Amino acid sequence: MMKHDFPVLKNDRFLKAARGEEVDKIPVWIMRQAGRYLPEFREFRTKHDFFSICQTPQYACEVTLQPIKRFDLDASIIFSDILVIPQAMGLTVEMRPGVGPVLPEPIATPGDMSRLKKPDVEKDLGYVGEAITLTRHKLEGKVPLIGFTGAPIAFPKGATLNSLERLAKTEAYDVIGIDWTVEPSDARTHLAKTTVQGNMDPCAMYASEEQVYERARKIASQFSKKGYIANLGHGILPDTPIASVEAFIRGVHSS
Repeated sequence: MMKHDFPVLKNDRFLKAARGEEVDKIPVWIMRQAGRYLPEFREFRTKHDFFSICQTPQYACEVTLQPIKRFDLDASIIFSDILVIPQAMGLTVEMRPGVGPVLPEPIATPGDMSRLKKPDVEKDLGYVGEAITLTRHKLEGKVPLIGFTGAPIAFPKGATLNSLERLAKTEAYDVIGIDWTVEPSDARTHLAKTTVQGNMDPCAMYASEEQVYERARKIASQFSKKGYIANLGHGILPDTPIASVEAFIRGVHSS
C-alpha cells in the first residue's frame, strides 16, 4: 500500500454540506470530540502527557479515533493543538492541570522576537503530517478527517465585532461557525450563501437525554439538509455526560 493511497471515503455528508450541497442526513461532529469527557481519553492521559500525544503519531491517531469508535459522527478531527507552532519556533509551552496552556516566557516586546527561530516544518512539525496520514488509513474511509492550524486568521481579542460583520458579507469562506447566541433564522438571513456550523449551547448538554435530543432536533430542523453542519457552539465541556452526546447526535440525524 502506498503511503498516500487512502481508502475510499464512505461517508461524505460533511464534505457535501461544507460545499453547500444537499445531504440525506445533516452531518454532525463535536468540537473537542476527542477529549476529557471520554473515559477512554482520561485513561490514556494517565499514561501520556498532552504534548506527547500531539507529537507521537500513533498516540494522536488512537485518540482521534476514540469518539469515532463510540459515536455515529460524520467527521473526525486530528488530535493536535495550535500551540505546537510556537513550540516549533522555540517557545516553551506547558499544559498545566486546571489552568490549561501556559507560555512561561511569552513574546511580550518587539525585542523578544529575536528568540524565535524559523522552523523546519518537515523536521519540527512532521509528526502532524504523519499523524494525519496514519489516521486517514486507520479510519478506513468511514468519515473525513478535519485538520486545523493556528494562523493570523484567528481573531485577536477585542477585534472580533466588526470583523464578524464583514465576514457575513463576504463569500470568501466555505463554512462559518456560530455560537448559541445566534438565532438560526438570523444566521440564514446573513449567511445565505455560506454553510453554517453550530450552534448548540455546550451547557445544554447537561439537560436530560430527552431534552438534549429534542433541542438538537429543533435546532437542526431550523436549518436544512443543505448548507448546514451540526455542532456545539463551542468545545464540549469535560464533564458532559456520554448519554447526552449520544442523544445530541440522534437528535440531529433524526431531523
